[in-house]
Amino acid sequence: MMRVLAAVLSLMLAATAAAGVKTVVVTYTHDDTTLEGFLAWDDAVPGKRPGVLVVHQWMGVTDNERMRAEMLAKLGYVALAVDVYGKGVRPTSTQEAAALAGKYKGDRALLRARLMAGLEELQRHPLVDTSRTAAIGYCFGGTAVLELARSGANVAGVVSFHGALDTPSPADAKRIKGKVLVLHGADDPWVPWEQVLAFEKEMRDAGVDWQLVAYGGAVHAFTQREAGTDKSTGAAYNERADRRSWEAMRAFFAELFP
Repeated sequence: MMRVLAAVLSLMLAATAAAGVKTVVVTYTHDDTTLEGFLAWDDAVPGKRPGVLVVHQWMGVTDNERMRAEMLAKLGYVALAVDVYGKGVRPTSTQEAAALAGKYKGDRALLRARLMAGLEELQRHPLVDTSRTAAIGYCFGGTAVLELARSGANVAGVVSFHGALDTPSPADAKRIKGKVLVLHGADDPWVPWEQVLAFEKEMRDAGVDWQLVAYGGAVHAFTQREAGTDKSTGAAYNERADRRSWEAMRAFFAELFP
């Protein structure tokens, strides 16, 4: 009897270990460019569920984006950390990162197309409910998800974490189909209030369902631990703003996906 119980317990423990968050590196393409993303989902969650894109900051797909994808998987979503730059294209300095990010910020059509390729890859996953998708992004990625929304992509909502809010085509806001949440550092010198006010006017003029939350004392990159805590540089981690902004995203998703 004891051997039987031990065998049953062993099987139960093995099943528990097999369940839970799964991750895999995925490759997909846009035109002739191979892209490499990171997919996460929870095997313990039954059936189809919403899918969420995670768009990287200017250094490309890093441990931070992989961590966020796993956090989203634990909340019950299928999350894909998308690759805008291309497989193996990873900047090794802020100078390289600025040049790469600048290439896509200067070509919004290409940026939108790379994001659509990621969205289509996410929607191919058998556990994703393709009628319920959203996107979040950090810094460069925050700018990117707003462009995805402006492209008219069929996403329920987008969340920008300390992203730039400017666009060369503000009239495209009329194409936004979902809701918009901007999580902003109130003291961010890289995204001045003139830009914030222009964004607010853009959203109002287009009749978008939008929210903007500004965190006092937070500067640029407030969710990025690797940014350090020296605010004099204009970019610094802020634990309180990081925690509060994640909870704001969770509440936003609860509204999008009841």
